[in-house]
Formats: sequence, C-alpha cells, structure tokens
Amino acid sequence: MSRIGKQPIVLPKGVTVTVSADNVLTVKGPKGELKQTIDRDIKAEVKDDHLTFTRPTDQIRHRALHGLYRALVQNMVKGVTDGYKRQLELIGVGFKASNQGNILDLALGYSHNIIFEIPKELKLATSQEKGENPKITLEGIDRQLIGQVAAKIRGLRKPEPYKGKGVRYVGEVVRKKAGKSAGK
Repeated sequence: MSRIGKQPIVLPKGVTVTVSADNVLTVKGPKGELKQTIDRDIKAEVKDDHLTFTRPTDQIRHRALHGLYRALVQNMVKGVTDGYKRQLELIGVGFKASNQGNILDLALGYSHNIIFEIPKELKLATSQEKGENPKITLEGIDRQLIGQVAAKIRGLRKPEPYKGKGVRYVGEVVRKKAGKSAGK
C-alpha cells in the first residue's frame, strides 16, 4: 500500500466532501469550494468525518495515483478551512511593487514596468516599509494556483547568483557566487 494513500483524511467541522457519479470530488468549507476530477479507478469513500481512498490493483499507475489524489484532496481540505499564503520579496535598487485590485504593477529594472494580472480567486497585497524590501502577498484557497502564480511572478526576474538581486520567496536562500576578481 501507498504510505500516503492509505492514510485517511480527517474532515474538520464545517467541511463537506461529496463524490459525484462522474468522479468529481467537491470539497466545501468556510472559505469556499474546490473541485477535483479523480481517475475512474481510484475510489473515494466518506465515513464519519474521514475520507479514504482505495485502489483496485498494485499496478505502478494505480499506486502513483493513489497517493497523488490523497495529497491533492488533503491540500483542498486545508485550503477551504485555513487557506494558503505565499509571500515574495523584491531585492534590488529601484525595484517596486504596487497593486490596484488584482492588477500587479512591477518595476524590476527593465525599461518599462511589468503589468501582471492576478486571477480573481486570489487576494493580492503589496507592502513597502521603510528600510525593508517591497513584499507581495498572495492569499487564496487553491494551493496549486497560488504556487503557479507565485512562480510566474518570480520568473519575471529570478534572483541572480552574484548580487542576489531579483524576485524571491520570503525565506528563500540564494547561494552567491564569487566574482571574477575572487579567482586571483
């Protein structure tokens, strides 16, 4: 058995999980609702505040999907109860971030500002305190969407290894390289 797949998901109070006939699993909670289509071979079953997944055989494909869907649904349950938050910081002289609604305006050292539209499912906030780097905060219930949007923003100006300038996640460690003069 899959070590991840065989563990039951404990459903907190206020969270309901329904599985429709066409294998669409819906998770409803206090913060919203998420849907996930599940492979027809994997079966989901709700019994008194526990959700369990079972697979028909020990084929490699079934074993992989067993743990995958259990992890995805666990993330959905956590998302509709607590939500997810991802923070990025801009490191560099003149790097700025501002927002109007879900439109992010970034000044990242290029000739023009970058206008980036955030999906309406996410909340966007920017902050700039004196003496600190500008920060971008993304909040929402869908972990996959937050990660994807944060990765796209980071990809606009990845941290470079010589000075460390660029967009990085808060708490991310960028290994610095020695420059040309250090080789002598």
